[in-house]
Amino acid sequence: MRQASLSRKTAETEITVSLNLDGTGQYDCRTGVGFFDHMLDQLARHSLIDIKLAAKGDLHIDDHHTVEDCGIALGQALAQALGDKRGIRRYGACHLAMDDALMRAALDLSGRPYLVWNVEFPAAKIGTFDTELVREFFQALATHGGITLHVDKLNGINAHHIAEAAFKAVARSLREAVEPDPRRDDAIPSTKGAL
Repeated sequence: MRQASLSRKTAETEITVSLNLDGTGQYDCRTGVGFFDHMLDQLARHSLIDIKLAAKGDLHIDDHHTVEDCGIALGQALAQALGDKRGIRRYGACHLAMDDALMRAALDLSGRPYLVWNVEFPAAKIGTFDTELVREFFQALATHGGITLHVDKLNGINAHHIAEAAFKAVARSLREAVEPDPRRDDAIPSTKGAL
């Protein structure tokens, strides 16, 4: 069963998350940050990973701790659900178009966290949401999920479209990477024998 559930509590946030890598993209994400909930819903829907996440954070300060800590918790849950990564494809990539935005994401579930982020936003805010938090989320997800992740904006003039296309491109890449490889269903996808 490629599933995981965990709770994470700090002085700034309290988060519970459960996910199922073999889901259908069902989602129930409630963080108190409306735009971020919308992005997490996209992550679940387009990765076909079922995600249930509830967060209570210090939103009276700002959204930063909540967004970052959700990335940490999701990354930890993803790593837990993947286990030794036996039988997965490991790599995933996607070019995703959304209106004016064209995003490219590529990732490796290598166990070696690294983020390359070539995304600039034309606005500092989407509604009340700080666009710089999109990078913070993916940094936390990559670090705690053990993911080498590259995200590049190839085109885009609308901040909402850029952010949403980034989440969708990463989601589609994750979908590909976590899928079982029918040609190597019993093997760890590395010449080292471990990831």
